[in-house]
Amino acid sequence: MTTNQARKRVLITGAAGRIGASLAEQLRDRYDLRLQYHRTVPDQPPVADQLVANIADYDAIAPALEGMDAVIHMAGEPSPSAPWEAVHEANIVGCYNVFEAARRANVPKIIFASTNHVMGMYDRDRQWPIYSSLPARPDSLYGVSKGFGELLGRHFSDQHGLSVICLRIGWFLPKPNDDIARFMWLSPRDCAQVCWRAIEADLPFGIFYAISANGGRHWDITDTIEKLGYRPEDDAERYIAEHGVGG
Repeated sequence: MTTNQARKRVLITGAAGRIGASLAEQLRDRYDLRLQYHRTVPDQPPVADQLVANIADYDAIAPALEGMDAVIHMAGEPSPSAPWEAVHEANIVGCYNVFEAARRANVPKIIFASTNHVMGMYDRDRQWPIYSSLPARPDSLYGVSKGFGELLGRHFSDQHGLSVICLRIGWFLPKPNDDIARFMWLSPRDCAQVCWRAIEADLPFGIFYAISANGGRHWDITDTIEKLGYRPEDDAERYIAEHGVGG
């Protein structure tokens, strides 16, 4: 572990969400964290450096990026069934605000929480395996909005020189709870690992699947392993064999 003086300063947006809260707990010993909340603030946040802001309000969120070495952008509308108004405010306007605030604050690294729903129609049509290099085929307006975030990241990398890593997250769960999780589970510790690997990766841009080493996975994680150095520790097939579904 590096010394406190050398530790990177990392903002986690959406720190009240399931993934954001998990990352805050798991990464606080690795980085000096700042946590952004919106409507829900825990009684005892895991770190002292935290603020409340709506990412859809640029003037409110911009101060959160000041002095950061990286941002893990988890805030946004998370529902695949969300209407356009919701995804537009949080995932289009809000995403732009965070990226632009990072650029103006000279934050060199953005980790963007994308989703498997950017490629959801391949799943619908059972066109497996799915590679990150294939053309996007979103299954929802939510997927469309996350595809926008990936393109925005490409632009900010090419135009402004930021390093942007987009993680297409599978199904973040404490443990696999049904057969669908056999191929899309992302365990909490694997989620934390892929995020810190992305922070440390010396890459200008990339889109990577973020799932555990599930034997039945439909998404290819070869690039995640080779380019990010990701070494997933969990496997839904192994977990279910040992504990049963939801065990």
